[in-house]
Amino acid sequence: MSRILVADDDVEQTTMQRQLLTALGYEVQTATSPAETLKELEKSRPDLIVVDLRFPRSEDGLDLIRGIRQGGCRVPLILLSGWPDDLYGSPEEKMVSRVVVKGSVRELVQTIAELLAG
Repeated sequence: MSRILVADDDVEQTTMQRQLLTALGYEVQTATSPAETLKELEKSRPDLIVVDLRFPRSEDGLDLIRGIRQGGCRVPLILLSGWPDDLYGSPEEKMVSRVVVKGSVRELVQTIAELLAG
């Protein structure tokens, strides 16, 4: 069973994503802040990470992406955001495996399956 870490400051989003991904057979951990996300990564390594960009500011999400990669985590990382333009052109754009716009549930599920398949 693949393990996924979902990081979003919106508790409703993390709850919805946990329910969806658990129903699809994934083991899901959630975090609602950048600090909590990095703490979860210290405890266990997921097979894939889904990160929101705004925590609540885009800079917080960019810092989190950098922190994940600088901490040595190389698993696929999906940026799930309603504001993906805030990522484009930044150095962190190269640290993200894929970008999915919030609300695109089918695309998120498909992207997760593709990235976990290798």
